[in-house]
Amino acid sequence: MLDNIASLTPAQIVAELDKYIIGQKDAKRNVAIALRNRWRRMNADKSIQSDIVPNNILMIGATGVGKTEIARRLAKIADAPFTKVEASKFTEVGYVGRDVESMVRDLVEQSVNMVKQKKKEEVKQKAAEVVEDIILDALIPPIQGRATPGYSSTNADPNAMPDNDYELNERTREKFREKIRNGELEDRKIEIRVQQSAMPGMGVMGPGMDEASMMNIQEMISGMMPKKTKKRKVTIAEARKILLEEEASKLIDMDEVKEEAIFKAENSGVIFIDEIDKVASSSKKGSGPDVSREGVQRDLLPIVEGSSVNTKYGIINTDHILFIAAGAFHVAKPSDLIPELQGRFPIRVELDSLTKDDFYQILKFPKNALTKQYEALLSAENVELSFNDESLDEIASIAYEVNLEVENIGARRLHTVMSRLLNDILFDVPDKIGANARILVTREMVQEKLSGMVKNRDLSQYIL
Repeated sequence: MLDNIASLTPAQIVAELDKYIIGQKDAKRNVAIALRNRWRRMNADKSIQSDIVPNNILMIGATGVGKTEIARRLAKIADAPFTKVEASKFTEVGYVGRDVESMVRDLVEQSVNMVKQKKKEEVKQKAAEVVEDIILDALIPPIQGRATPGYSSTNADPNAMPDNDYELNERTREKFREKIRNGELEDRKIEIRVQQSAMPGMGVMGPGMDEASMMNIQEMISGMMPKKTKKRKVTIAEARKILLEEEASKLIDMDEVKEEAIFKAENSGVIFIDEIDKVASSSKKGSGPDVSREGVQRDLLPIVEGSSVNTKYGIINTDHILFIAAGAFHVAKPSDLIPELQGRFPIRVELDSLTKDDFYQILKFPKNALTKQYEALLSAENVELSFNDESLDEIASIAYEVNLEVENIGARRLHTVMSRLLNDILFDVPDKIGANARILVTREMVQEKLSGMVKNRDLSQYIL
């Protein structure tokens, strides 16, 4: 189940991360080791497997330096269930708000969706054949019953169709089957029956009821309700999408999906806890908000240490889930976390602030660079947008300077700068700038469009 990373060494994992994230070598090395260790544990001697626990990671760094992106890309490389939560959204048990166990339930939900999608791909061909028959029946209904060969007309069933009518119907159906396969009837409308929820938006309320209990009751009531269907008139293209999803769902074994999803979540799941510094106590007064923050930490502790959490798909053990926590720690320090929680994050990585050269590389090299995103957007209008090196250097310089002057929001500043630079072009296409136009962004254009951002000391309107 962890075969995706079987062939990836830590160095290769870092190389994959390098395609999307500039710099932060130390953080990449540590997460690559943590990811490879998942595979190593699963292939270690069975007698010690359960005793090998993951080394959870605490990433320390300002906003926009790549903490979340590293964790997200890591999960994609491993094809592992991944969920991101914000520690500041949780409240201590007994207070209104999200309880910490919900992060584990979110992870299992993600895992179930991943496994379900994989299983649907496996039965896709079989489901497609069933869907083709349903669409064909809606276009040319089959003849029910036929005259038995060798019987005289006086002995034949009066309701049965003669052989020639039956054969004509079958030939017509085969012709239409070919047309369906060749995509010749995609825009033709047919009437199909689709399932609908028995009680959409159903809610369950009750005093003292926690999130898990409410979820289980909703699931139970939903399962008891009869599945209703309704008629819809849609094109064959739309019908194929709707019916393929329904038929594939019927062909997969949900018990098998749940079992595999829980295993996947327990052994390869990654939970990213952002803003953990927001629940660190910055003082030792022992009253007020600090008590509530410490309460959240104490609720987090058993989840990170390893405990069993009840979900609607079954009980999941958190012993081998990899937890990556992150925070800027501008006010509080990592040592302000309760000692027990600090001990559960033995690997500490401090991420570097981004330099002007980092901004330049972020604009030029990643596969999902902002420049490439804007080029793709305008290519949809048949407009060719490109940037020369001097323009990228100028954009990087301005973004870096604005971060220094106002508030350092890391690479997110590039979104502000690029939006300001290209807004007029994005507005003028296609009305004033037509198809097949070529636009080259130069240093002079950048300076002309963005000079106000640098000169104006009150840059509050540009802060994201």
